[in-house]
Amino acid sequence: MNCVAYYEANIQDFLADDENAILGLLSRQHGFALEHQQKHAWQRQIELLQHLLAPIQVGWIYFEFSIPRMGKRADVVLLTGGVVFVIEFKVGSHSFDSYAVEQVHDYALDLKNFHRGSHNLSIIPILIPTVAPLQPEPVMKLAEDQVAEPLCISPAGLLQAVEMAVKHCSALPIDAIAWSRSGYQPTPTIVEAALALYQQHDVKEITRSEAGADNLGLTATSVEQIIEDAKSKKRKAICFITGVPGAGKTLAGLNIATSCAKHSDEHAVFLFHDDSSTAIRWTTPRLDTAGLSIT
Repeated sequence: MNCVAYYEANIQDFLADDENAILGLLSRQHGFALEHQQKHAWQRQIELLQHLLAPIQVGWIYFEFSIPRMGKRADVVLLTGGVVFVIEFKVGSHSFDSYAVEQVHDYALDLKNFHRGSHNLSIIPILIPTVAPLQPEPVMKLAEDQVAEPLCISPAGLLQAVEMAVKHCSALPIDAIAWSRSGYQPTPTIVEAALALYQQHDVKEITRSEAGADNLGLTATSVEQIIEDAKSKKRKAICFITGVPGAGKTLAGLNIATSCAKHSDEHAVFLFHDDSSTAIRWTTPRLDTAGLSIT
């Protein structure tokens, strides 16, 4: 699955392009009745970026960049200096609302974990309320996965933030065409994964870009060995499987539970808990001698 944007161009072409032509393309790609508020938001974003990005001559820009797993679109994604910038505008706002900070951070994390071309890149989320007062110079805080804490800035601080991040990350230039075509592979839903497993498919057949089939297989084998050891020694065992969001922890648990269920003298229970407090319970009639918890 490739990511799609309503408008994309190298920065030089964007800077030279007519504002109304860009707006017309965004409107045609939108495909829905265009509200005045949305049109005004695009106009303001185009106007600001054509002014603010003028000193930047190399890079690529995307408007309304799709985030398929979330069913949303990032306002702008900017590639320059080897860094991915995810920019969220709040047109007419003067405050840095917590929901907006979380929104742009989620977009950045989603790209890091599910967009193949972004796995090894630094990603900087930026929140810009268009009428926010000038802010102090932002501080760059990169996590271990190279996703920064969101930078909350006024429009006037954008160029400074971009230059600071590029200098801080010191990365090689990004091939924008290869990046946008690299593929987006979100994790299947818990229901999709369960259906695939119960239809006699193996977890290796379920697409996952982060952990990979080999890693998932090694994880399942290790847990199964622990189960067998616990059974033979009549002990209890608790296994904790860790990984980034979408790495395949849930799929590993489903596969292990399904594998255990194939033995008539064993009992497997799989409990799944997400932020919505939903749960799935699956069971067979008899009780195993080893207690296993997979989280």
